[in-house]
Amino acid sequence: MIRAIQWATGALGRTSLRRLIDAPDIELVGVHVYGAAKAGVDAGTIARRPLTGVLATSDIEATLATPADIVIHTPRITLPYDALAEDVCRLLASGKNVISTAGFHWPAAQGAAYADKLKAAAIEGGVPLAGIGVSPGFVVERLALGATALCSHVESITMQETVDASAMASPAFVFDLMGLGSDPAAGDIRQGPLATLYTALFSEVFHHAAAALGTSLDRLDPDHELTLAPHDMAIAAGRIAQGTVAATRWRWTGHYGNGIALTMSILWTADRALHGDTAPGHWTITIKGRPDVHMTLDISEADPAAPPSRALSDATIAVALNAIPDVLAAPPGLFAHMPASPWKGRFA
Repeated sequence: MIRAIQWATGALGRTSLRRLIDAPDIELVGVHVYGAAKAGVDAGTIARRPLTGVLATSDIEATLATPADIVIHTPRITLPYDALAEDVCRLLASGKNVISTAGFHWPAAQGAAYADKLKAAAIEGGVPLAGIGVSPGFVVERLALGATALCSHVESITMQETVDASAMASPAFVFDLMGLGSDPAAGDIRQGPLATLYTALFSEVFHHAAAALGTSLDRLDPDHELTLAPHDMAIAAGRIAQGTVAATRWRWTGHYGNGIALTMSILWTADRALHGDTAPGHWTITIKGRPDVHMTLDISEADPAAPPSRALSDATIAVALNAIPDVLAAPPGLFAHMPASPWKGRFA
């Protein structure tokens, strides 16, 4: 039986908590929360499940002292990007394997000082740290790079993501973290803390790709765009005023030492209709080479009564929990899922 701690119980964390409670071969032994309102509450109550006897705590010392094999770390990504690292280091040093959906995909992308302290904590605890999710974590790292194995020659890889935020109910996520509703007259978010945050997060994908392709990342070029609301818009999270940001397209192109260019385009929008025919379903991947490869990936919610965002939450937690056996079997240090036999320009 695998002993697991759930760290954080926001929308994503509650999904994870339900899966851990329901899993027949996992024993939930702890729940860590940030707010006092949930401290002392049974995990079953938080997850809308029968009582478990496991009470949530906001005391990190209590969480660190709880014997566990794995921590499923699902807090919201924060500003600055490295704000979560101290807690993760403490979890690792206490001997707990950590799977995080809040970064940590390729820590070396943030520099040696950042990566070295995480690696040192993992070595001290004798456990691995794994950053695992859908995007980042799966779409480029495992799906797109894996598809390059169909090619005898690769020139470029392009991933386009489209996320419809109109049904997302959290104002803190939609307005603060996605940047929708911001006033460009008060400050261009393409030059501010959000741009810094997302460049840090998604740069890890580019460095992961470099390692998989056996090359180096020479340059990362940003090319971000904003779409302003043509009129006042009402979405689930609140109101977007005319002239404020109704969509953000975070876009980078990485140029590699072997000549390949990787472009990631992340479109978060309050209304897909603002983008005409340029917003296909969830992800499209295009590999130019010999031959060309084109893929479309869509994650959808089968229950019409459920919020559409539930499907992506389910997928994110599924990717993380399905990785538990691989992470538990990995040596201490920094863990990353590599694609199965990606394109190789040379075989030596």
